Amino acid sequence: MQRYFVNEKKDNCFKLGIDDSYHIKTVMRMNIGELIEVIFKEEVYICEIINLDPVIVEIKEKLNTYNEMDVEVTICQSLVKESKMDLVLQKCTELGAHRFIPLKVKNSIIKCSQEDFLKKRDRWQRIVKEASEQSKRNKIPEVSLVMDIEEVLKLKYDLKLLCTVNEVSTTLKYVLQNYKTCGTMIIVIGPEGGFTSIEEKRFIEHGFISVSLGNLVLRTETAGIVALSMINYEYER
Repeated sequence: MQRYFVNEKKDNCFKLGIDDSYHIKTVMRMNIGELIEVIFKEEVYICEIINLDPVIVEIKEKLNTYNEMDVEVTICQSLVKESKMDLVLQKCTELGAHRFIPLKVKNSIIKCSQEDFLKKRDRWQRIVKEASEQSKRNKIPEVSLVMDIEEVLKLKYDLKLLCTVNEVSTTLKYVLQNYKTCGTMIIVIGPEGGFTSIEEKRFIEHGFISVSLGNLVLRTETAGIVALSMINYEYER
């Protein structure tokens, strides 16, 4: 059953947005009387389509399902090419990421104006919405504005991790096993050219733990996916 997120409820009905209405009518070719799942304020409803222009649905049943991780994980991904960023957003959303922070560092390949970033952010937010619907989540992750290192260092988290390939790094598995009651977590992932030694030092000075994802050297767009897979395994209910 298709799932859609809505922001407004009137009486016992929901009116879907323009994009979702188009998807229902043109892509899925659904008709009056068919059922969909609707998420409103993180709660799941089974609804019947009662109108197609615009698409309005009526609540038939409320479900007691909540498909979110117990720990809120922020993926702080250094800026990469568009196709790679799309992959990170889509797959990490499917794996339960709570928030995404695009990170601007010295070796970032992508460099453009703030106006261009705002356009990208709108597109990124659509990607995580669709991935949330596909994976049956109750929430849509937030995609923040682009930040630099100093802005990220001011953020508060229970556990702060920096993915590196340094030999002195401890394994992510070891760290997770010692933080079983962690409520919020941020994972910082470097660009294709890696962090500079000065950048890594700044993170470590502010309480970030340098962690390794294993013996293999992963591409930057793979690191977040692997990290979240390990987190899901360690914290699964």
